[in-house]
Amino acid sequence: MVGLSSQTWRPSYSVSQYMQSVGYRIIPVNPYETEVLGERAYPSLDDVPEPFDIVDIFRRPEYVPEIVEAAIRRNSRVIWMQLGVVNNAAAARARSAGLDVVMDRCILQDHRAYF
Repeated sequence: MVGLSSQTWRPSYSVSQYMQSVGYRIIPVNPYETEVLGERAYPSLDDVPEPFDIVDIFRRPEYVPEIVEAAIRRNSRVIWMQLGVVNNAAAARARSAGLDVVMDRCILQDHRAYF
């Protein structure tokens, strides 16, 4: 979860808390945090010491290209841009590198709808 905050009123916290409660491993990526939801936080995707499949982005659209590039370097499989996060150029770059892209959707809402 890129942009995950320890501030409980933020959507990134409640969405991550939900996903964790249904069995997903959450890895917080935020240079201003050390731990969120009981998980060690990392300053960037490049600093995460283990593989990951989904990069869920809670950052403003102008930050998405650098996150996508890191996800490509790390062999991620999915870029998920949360509600309000739209960057068509970054989405096209991710798709051209073979990643699946979900944009302007909430992973919590979609998970609840399908499961």
